Amino acid sequence: MTDSSPDTRRIVSSRHLAEGEGWELSELEFGLIIVYNAFSRWMTRCMAAAGQADLGPLDILILHNVNHRGRDKRLTDICFLLNIEDSHTVNYALRKLLKAGLLTSEKRGKEVFYRTSPEGVELCDAYRKVRQQCLLEGLSATDLSGPDLRDLARDLRALSGHYDQASRAAASL
Repeated sequence: MTDSSPDTRRIVSSRHLAEGEGWELSELEFGLIIVYNAFSRWMTRCMAAAGQADLGPLDILILHNVNHRGRDKRLTDICFLLNIEDSHTVNYALRKLLKAGLLTSEKRGKEVFYRTSPEGVELCDAYRKVRQQCLLEGLSATDLSGPDLRDLARDLRALSGHYDQASRAAASL
């Protein structure tokens, strides 16, 4: 019979990465993979329910980011805030959102600034309503409180800094 105490059960996607010291990080990484994929699926289905089924997860993140606080955004602003290194994928998404009529753009000197169109603002509001009905109402039945979620968000942002530093170190090998 094997020991099934919480310290010996390892729920990981890559057992070879969970050997020895620090195996808990592999368990967290598996959780991040599952959450990322569930969140991506959620965003696309929520957006479809809001009325726009042709957007992928990155498109949706960018639309919400451009809509954030009603301020014009540059490509570099969006990449920085969303921590995206490959600006070409963001630029492609911006073109897709422009073509769909959800964004407008304005060239100022050498910079292009983006803002949500009235249709984009309306779609973001419809997404918010679907999110309220389908996600937030169900979340209230869990043990996760507002302060718990804020603590988790803070920890994830801090962890992202560790991954960023490790990626810089790996690039120098």
